[in-house]
Amino acid sequence: MSVVIEARNRGGLPLSVILGEILPAALAVSLLALVGIIHVTSRVLVVSQGYELSRLDTHSTELMRENDRLKLELATLKGPSKLEAVARAKLGMVTPSAAQVFHVKK
Repeated sequence: MSVVIEARNRGGLPLSVILGEILPAALAVSLLALVGIIHVTSRVLVVSQGYELSRLDTHSTELMRENDRLKLELATLKGPSKLEAVARAKLGMVTPSAAQVFHVKK
């Protein structure tokens, strides 16, 4: 109560003016600021998720290319000419002579 009396003596605003006019305006400004902050935050999150999606899409494309390259390499390694070259070079295999071939009858 003494604060109100001192404010009146100094030419300050009465408490009824503060509560009646300034407080609702301050609350409205605070509410608008809060809504603005929430809106900006949601937009930032959407943009962030967009960048993440783009990064993951690029990574997925790279992985699919690598998978295709590995499939091609596997098909090449399974080819008869490659198998023969590996058998001769690494395993020391040679074409069998006619004496080494046995025919089995059923």
